Amino acid sequence: MKTLFLDFDGVLHPEHCHESRHFCCLSVFEQVLRSVPDWEVVITSTWRLQIPLESLRDRFSPDVALRIIGVTTPFSHLQSVPDSLKAFEREAECSAWLRGNDRAVFPWLAIDDRSWLYRPFNRSLFLVDGKTGLTAADTQALIDRMSSL
Repeated sequence: MKTLFLDFDGVLHPEHCHESRHFCCLSVFEQVLRSVPDWEVVITSTWRLQIPLESLRDRFSPDVALRIIGVTTPFSHLQSVPDSLKAFEREAECSAWLRGNDRAVFPWLAIDDRSWLYRPFNRSLFLVDGKTGLTAADTQALIDRMSSL
């Protein structure tokens, strides 16, 4: 079981873009996911704080939506955060989800545009330029990274 943690803002569309551009990079993401069928998706985006999981899934194509299995618990609700993760909220959320779902020993990758939410040099982070979101130029590198895990 391989888990992909997905941010929206800065990944599925450029950070701070007009809402008319929301999810403009979705087709690129879905292309990647279809190339790596053994991966499931967990949403880490702050959108999860205001929108129910079913409504978040509705933004995706049906085949991709089926692979979205959950959302992470917000950092403020986590218990027993290891000292090494207290300054890295998003990674702490991912780690808690993995532990809570018996996946701590399985490969995982986070797609995000905010490196400071993860420990420096975290090899489980695929960093995207938040000004553009996930681009076609990122596609092969992301597929290769996911296929190698």
